[in-house]
Amino acid sequence: MESITNVISPQLNKIHTGKVRDSFRINEKTRMIVATDRLSSFDSVLETLIPGKGAILNSLAMFWFENTKDIIDNHFIESIHPSVSLVKEAVPIKLEMIVRAYITGSAWRKYQNGGRELSGQKIPDGLEKNQAFPTPMVTPTTKEESDREITEKDIIAEKWTTQELFDQMKEISLKLFARGQKILSERGIILVDTKYEFGLIGDKLILIDEIHTPDSSRFWSADDYKKDSSKVEQIDKEFVRNYLMNNKIDGKYPTKLPENIVAETQKRYNNIFEIITGKKIENNIEFAIEKLKKNLVKQNIMKDGYVAIIMGSKGDLSFSKKIKETIEKYNIFVDTRIVSAHKNGERISAIADVYNNSIEPGAVIAIAGRSNGLGGALSANLNIPVFNCPPFKDNIDMLTNINSSLVMPSNTPAATVIDPKNAVLVALRSLNIKRLKEQFSIEIANMKDGLINDDNIVKNG
Repeated sequence: MESITNVISPQLNKIHTGKVRDSFRINEKTRMIVATDRLSSFDSVLETLIPGKGAILNSLAMFWFENTKDIIDNHFIESIHPSVSLVKEAVPIKLEMIVRAYITGSAWRKYQNGGRELSGQKIPDGLEKNQAFPTPMVTPTTKEESDREITEKDIIAEKWTTQELFDQMKEISLKLFARGQKILSERGIILVDTKYEFGLIGDKLILIDEIHTPDSSRFWSADDYKKDSSKVEQIDKEFVRNYLMNNKIDGKYPTKLPENIVAETQKRYNNIFEIITGKKIENNIEFAIEKLKKNLVKQNIMKDGYVAIIMGSKGDLSFSKKIKETIEKYNIFVDTRIVSAHKNGERISAIADVYNNSIEPGAVIAIAGRSNGLGGALSANLNIPVFNCPPFKDNIDMLTNINSSLVMPSNTPAATVIDPKNAVLVALRSLNIKRLKEQFSIEIANMKDGLINDDNIVKNG
């Protein structure tokens, strides 16, 4: 069962890695947000993934953006994969506007320990677990490495935003919450609490991130609440939080979830999606990464493969330029880099982290001649094909230095191709991309037809 955890490609410009969502720059007005299958709890990301979770989060956010756009515009443009959306580029306001309608979760735990205030909002004495507040409360927190409660006064004093914008955010948050309560109550669900995030496009305030998902909200079954409000069934990730709290080891939360907890979490995410939208989630998690790659190619966000040209020095640029031009004729992305195996080979591991985990196929052409340690160093660290193409100045240079490219250490399978065009062709064929195979078949057939035609001309000449 395949999960989307990290979307990595030399073609994508990742600008932010969140606990669950990763953001990529498409252009100055558009970014791509990938809702991964990662799960966060208590300000940390668990090692265990929840397959299909990202698709549910992304699809639910789309549902709510559509059903609240009359209250406030949002950043959503379109979904290009069950887990991926294109959104408008906005300047985020680094606050979470948390709206609470009931005293539960962390608020209840704080209340039990004598706390009677949340983000500057007073809480009355005498409340019982899961009891409704007289009216929903807005209790902001900061978006920092570790989120913290903050009062309205401190928000303005610390310049997180202006008073005018904060007042807008507060008013809109309560309207969004009321809309969520109304829609969910019709489906037998109580919206207990949630968080909203906002950004600016110019001077315009818009809704960003997500809205009313199991990751950002707490949901209860209305029927269960009526039966016993103190033991109400939770249909969100509070289920995972409870598991973590009940299974601490030496005061520390577990970082992994057992299979039964993963299965139950999957079930809860699927159920809440179906209850809210009335639809089943359309996501084949067996081929999630392959589908994502195809959709990104279809949207012209990336090519279906890449060849990295890695040079030993800037002096190889003119030699690499011809190779790059030939590769691009086949509509393949070229990633051009400079790294010296002898002088800064420590950088190879960072390059390998990208190439080894890229979602699309890739190959490397290493350009280094004299004392070529680059090809061997790359192939010792990469799980994709590496081809040496030394930039020999002349036949004497080739005869003098060819051995360092031909003879590689054990378990460093870098092949050597002298002719630059042949180096390109072998690298492209190693990608094993269907459209390229079809193109090469045509080129081979044309080559053979040309030879037969030449033969006939000579024969009959």
